[in-house]
Amino acid sequence: MENNNVKALNEISKGACMGMDAVKFILEYATDDGLKEFLDTNYKKYQNLNESIEKVYSKYREDEPQETSTMNKVMTWYTLKMKTITDSTTSKLAEILFQGFNMGITEGRKLLNHKDVDEEVRDLIEEYVALQEESAERVKQFL
Repeated sequence: MENNNVKALNEISKGACMGMDAVKFILEYATDDGLKEFLDTNYKKYQNLNESIEKVYSKYREDEPQETSTMNKVMTWYTLKMKTITDSTTSKLAEILFQGFNMGITEGRKLLNHKDVDEEVRDLIEEYVALQEESAERVKQFL
């Protein structure tokens, strides 16, 4: 089961890191004060989640959880750049965020449904999914 715990923690760590990267990128383009405030709050929630992940991860391994690779960061940046090159309106930015949150929900639910993990790891996965669901709901007001 330890292997499942490490794999699950790595997955939600990568998801949270990718979320933080996307939020930072979109924040550069955001002009709506409400969206900026949402993004700032969302970024802090991802940071707090990552800190919690690192604490639990240290119980299983001495190294740190995986983050998104440089290649994935470049691909994310490129994809976001291409999606905003002709349209960086608040609605478009919210749409991009909404799609990302839904991907996070899907990945998190898969982990919950298909991994046998310790309770504290399951709690972190559930926290990750709840953050994605809450964020998806909140960003709808900017669509």
